[in-house]
Amino acid sequence: MYPRYRLIVAGVFVVMLIGCVSNSTNAPIASRTNQPAGSKTVSRPTAAAASSAQPDYYVVQGGDTLYSIAWKLGLNYRKLASMNDIRSPYTIYKDQRLLVKPLADPQQATASALQPQSPVAASAAPATAPVATPAARPLPRPAPPPQPAATPVTAGKTATAVVQKSTAPAYDGKWVWPTRGRVLSYFKPSATGKQGIDIGGHEDQPVNAAANGMVVYAGSGLVGYGRLIIVKHNESLLSAYGHNNKLLVNEGEHVSAGQMIAKMGSSGTNRNQLYFEIRKNGKPTDPMGYLPKQ
Repeated sequence: MYPRYRLIVAGVFVVMLIGCVSNSTNAPIASRTNQPAGSKTVSRPTAAAASSAQPDYYVVQGGDTLYSIAWKLGLNYRKLASMNDIRSPYTIYKDQRLLVKPLADPQQATASALQPQSPVAASAAPATAPVATPAARPLPRPAPPPQPAATPVTAGKTATAVVQKSTAPAYDGKWVWPTRGRVLSYFKPSATGKQGIDIGGHEDQPVNAAANGMVVYAGSGLVGYGRLIIVKHNESLLSAYGHNNKLLVNEGEHVSAGQMIAKMGSSGTNRNQLYFEIRKNGKPTDPMGYLPKQ
């Protein structure tokens, strides 16, 4: 009987010894952020950081027009004017800041400035009690960016405006080729950057207006186009003529289809050619769908 009793006592002793050893194992060390040491901290953007993104603006340069800015940024000129509360004849000023990216929620963007949060409602209210909110009231429309006091003038000077200077037949839907020559490259809807056609020729070859319209830009302020002319045909259609050697018309002039408006050149490129593009409602469209078959 005693040998059996000794076996039982020995077994109990072994179990107690194992328990003591396991309890002496060090607990895992936690970092100050209550994360296990050595683990990576994943940073997450806060709502405040996400809402701090500012809208994009464009600062008007000397020689710009609303049309050239819209063309450069790939925007519809009417949408650009609407975002900035600019009405026809779309006068803009040097150093003026134009909003070029619509706000997702203009009322939300100005709510913090117009209706500051009450410190009592924010901090003193009990955690379990609902905080009463005042009835919603319409917020005033954000004021347009301030316009410096300047006199609007034509391209190449300190400010810009497109002023009607002459008259010509209104757009009648008829198009002519802007110059003679072989088409070097065709419209590619999936291409990035410029989306028009290139027409080869020789230096000082006539470049003609492709349809009746008014010149809304004449200058060299758009990178990659050289000396450029933009003609407005109606509220939806604009055409552009790039890489010219010499411009023969000014902003505000009305032109007729087939009228010579420039001389071909190689400005902004490495050979004599005309870059021709048509945009409808701010989007490039295939010029071959407008030009008559040769």
